[in-house]
Amino acid sequence: MDGAVTSAPPVLLAAEAIAQHVERLAQAIAPRTTDDTVAVALLTGGLWFAADLTRALALCGRHLKFDALWLASYGDERTSSGRCEVRAGLQRPVAGRQVLLVDDVFDSGLSLREAGRFAREAGAAEVLSVVFARKPWPQPRALQPDFVGWEAPPRYLVGYGMDSAGAWRGLPYVGVMD
Repeated sequence: MDGAVTSAPPVLLAAEAIAQHVERLAQAIAPRTTDDTVAVALLTGGLWFAADLTRALALCGRHLKFDALWLASYGDERTSSGRCEVRAGLQRPVAGRQVLLVDDVFDSGLSLREAGRFAREAGAAEVLSVVFARKPWPQPRALQPDFVGWEAPPRYLVGYGMDSAGAWRGLPYVGVMD
């Protein structure tokens, strides 16, 4: 980078609203899980949401195990390649356990579908999924997440784990780049 400062994308969803959505999700998820449930963050984007969600679940008295699954389908592009590559698998055994897949945004559903397949092949007894944002999609998706924090508009989102070529993930809010 040449040191030039680029102005931050405009706010679409403020940090306070994000926190309210996460708290509501934790209250809905806590009764459906146990302390033996393994929360699996889908990397890289789902890490921010997974951290906030597991802390909110702890405040609800639910102390899930934690793991991550590193999938890639976008790279540095704004559209999915249509293929999902597993870059790093699970480290914690999930055989016979409930798994809660945690992702930042639900677009085509490819990452969530592949993560679910991966967890089931690893022997998960049940697979639930939660996404922070669900975007509208031009064709029907066979898979839908079990829990959705926010119905997002059909815009290019950044912040709160979502990026543009690796940038803007660390914004404490959801911004737009279109």
